[in-house]
Amino acid sequence: MSILKALRRTKSSGLSRRELFRNGGLLAAAGLAPAAVSSAAAAPSMSFGSDMYQSIGVRPVINAKGTFTVMSGSLMLPECRQAMQEASQNFVQLDELMAGIGKRIAEITGAESAIVSSGCAAALVHATSACIAGGNPERIARLPDLEGLKSEIIAPSWSRNTYDQAVRMLGIKFIEVENEQEMRRAISAKTAMVMVLATTRDKGPFGLKEIASVAHEYDVPVLVDAAAEGLTIPNVHLERGADLVAYSGGKALRGPQSAGLLIGRKDLIAAAWLNSAPHHAFGRPMKVGKEDAMGMLAAVEMWVKRDHEAEWKTWESWLAEIANSVERVSGVTTEVSQPRGLSNHSPRLSVKWDGDRIGIFGDEVEKLLFKGDPRIVLAGSRGRRRSGGETSVTIMPWQMQPGNAKVIAAELHRVLSKPPEMDSKGSPSGPNVDVAGQWELHIDYVLGSADNGLFLEQSGDDLHGTHVGEATAADIRGWVEGNRVHFMARHRYEGSGFGFTFSGHLNGDTMEGEVDLGEYTPYGPAKWSAKRHEYGRPGPVFRPQKNV
Repeated sequence: MSILKALRRTKSSGLSRRELFRNGGLLAAAGLAPAAVSSAAAAPSMSFGSDMYQSIGVRPVINAKGTFTVMSGSLMLPECRQAMQEASQNFVQLDELMAGIGKRIAEITGAESAIVSSGCAAALVHATSACIAGGNPERIARLPDLEGLKSEIIAPSWSRNTYDQAVRMLGIKFIEVENEQEMRRAISAKTAMVMVLATTRDKGPFGLKEIASVAHEYDVPVLVDAAAEGLTIPNVHLERGADLVAYSGGKALRGPQSAGLLIGRKDLIAAAWLNSAPHHAFGRPMKVGKEDAMGMLAAVEMWVKRDHEAEWKTWESWLAEIANSVERVSGVTTEVSQPRGLSNHSPRLSVKWDGDRIGIFGDEVEKLLFKGDPRIVLAGSRGRRRSGGETSVTIMPWQMQPGNAKVIAAELHRVLSKPPEMDSKGSPSGPNVDVAGQWELHIDYVLGSADNGLFLEQSGDDLHGTHVGEATAADIRGWVEGNRVHFMARHRYEGSGFGFTFSGHLNGDTMEGEVDLGEYTPYGPAKWSAKRHEYGRPGPVFRPQKNV
């Protein structure tokens, strides 16, 4: 039936055309709606209850790892959830909202001012933008075009890390320094700021206090990345000379996972806000809604009300419960270690055993629990079957919830007391193949491909050598088992690191298999193939190079 005929029928039905469209009656009358309606009805609907994740095919985990973003950070406090719910029911002018939030956080923390950002990484971006462009609209609009603007950031070499990519987004150049003399030589008219990662090293002979003192001689602001820390009041970093300090909202503070906090000097905070959303600036995509902003304020309000000593005692009791359970397995010992700094500030439990004696190794236990039911993510493991001897897994209680310790204790005891038979494919029979030499490596990614180089040296079943990428090179370590090869390479670029873990087999002068890319493998491993380089034949010749 045509739509025109359907419209004519509205006269006899008594329905207005608007009502017919609104109810889907027009499309149904025209024969266009039934398939869509039946398809929607047949699809399982999302649950809004406690099984919400399961209803879309996602299995939640028990978090014994800590506040890692990929594991969705921390669980929000009830007060944060309530603040966000209330905030969602009214409109506000966002400049006024952030001014009010900044004033209140300043009263709580003792800092001059503060803003809420969309995570700590966004806080780093806004701080950098502020130090480059200030509050000048012309400069704000130009970013990331740095021509004629300050374009360098100084950082102690020990401070470089993968998260400073948030700062490099602006096209800024990092200048690494080892000591005060190098820092003084590095400071120039191009220097926008100094950036320091909050670690135990920021209290050393070339720590934050000394760095800030030199920076301030040249009127250069200092930013501290304290993402995984809890707030100290008065703030330890501001006391040591920092001008700005950035925090994650979804870690120790237990605020919204998509929120962060930037506190510090009032004029720099004001400029950081101008360089962020809702203003038309480089930070415009990093939007903070009124709900996250008020949820973050609630987290700061609660920080000074929470009983941190009681929380710590609870964590220790959970670790003791797990330790008592696993130590009933002969040969298993445990050890509690205390945190050394303010970041990831929680005790940890190491569960240790002889892998050869028990029949299972730490990496295998970690994988079994992650794939199990209930699903448990641990804080890491040490030791593997190939190495033999002592092995371990680690439990961090920071984000565990009531009842989790009992489940973890039972699962660890079960696996260690009666370990399942592990896959024996790791020990094939037959002599090991010879893979030494230069190889032309091809990798197919989820999108795109790359041609790399391999230089392999073999001693028995041990492999060493170099993996040469497009811009970086890294040492290889690995082994050969029959005709199968396994090797890893950890590359660095600026402060970032990324790894390749190759597994495959040799067939004549070719190899092929899969490569695990770590955090870049959510859609499965990449594919790789390699062929021996024929010297004298036209083709790519890869030469080892130093990491950038």
